[in-house]
Amino acid sequence: MSFVTTKDNVSIFYKDWGPKDAQPIFFHHGWPLSADDWDNQLLFFLAEGFRVIASDRRGHGRSDQVSDGHDMDHYAADVAAVVKHLDLHNVVHVGHSTGGGQVARYVAQYGQPQGRVAKAVLISAVPPLMVKTPDNPGGTPLEVFDGFRQALAANRAQFYLDVATGPFYGFNRDGAEISQGTIQNWWRQGMIGSAKAHYEGIKAFSETDQTADLKAITLPVLILQGDDDQVVPYKNASLLQDELISNSTLKVYPGYPHGMHTTHPDTINKDLLEFIRS
Repeated sequence: MSFVTTKDNVSIFYKDWGPKDAQPIFFHHGWPLSADDWDNQLLFFLAEGFRVIASDRRGHGRSDQVSDGHDMDHYAADVAAVVKHLDLHNVVHVGHSTGGGQVARYVAQYGQPQGRVAKAVLISAVPPLMVKTPDNPGGTPLEVFDGFRQALAANRAQFYLDVATGPFYGFNRDGAEISQGTIQNWWRQGMIGSAKAHYEGIKAFSETDQTADLKAITLPVLILQGDDDQVVPYKNASLLQDELISNSTLKVYPGYPHGMHTTHPDTINKDLLEFIRS
């Protein structure tokens, strides 16, 4: 397996497939998953001739289960370490959910200033801010995230099964086509990560104000989200992202859930490919 060691001595696992002279696409996973969440996209874009990279966030998947650094600043710095190690340029960064926040922080603070990024894609992403505050009245109440933390600490295995079976993929909707394999794969990825990293990651994805990150990004950004996202409400996410990013393209899919790149890969992959090649 391939790892890079960060400045604070954390081993970050990554996959790097395809021709080294092809344009790289870097995929960033959501909470509490791993690079494996992008299996469909990695194989699809590999077949289209791209170089595909995906890493496990610290405390997730096969990366070190360290005690500290479970915040957007460290997440972005860890991405920068992988990018530097592989000496990547002209990269398209694609982030889902918490991974979208990771992309926004990385691109704004590292990738764009260093001239390493070509484009970015935010899928069902958490910015600008999830939690409800006086300045963010459309956000989700803090009590909801406190409930996540309580459920995780009480019985993480059951909590992860409930999330995957229910709102993440919209499998709780009437008439939903339920995939038991998808549920089990979500649970598998979550359970190999660190309970501490996942517990503290809830604060990172819900309470990090990334308004400044979005405003700083000037390169082309594709914003994708479903209007039946039960995890990250689209009116407080993708619609605001489109307002804050100066060079963005927004597409909202009727009826699509939070994990739509898994439930509707043919549609999402087609739109990603069109944007990347445009």
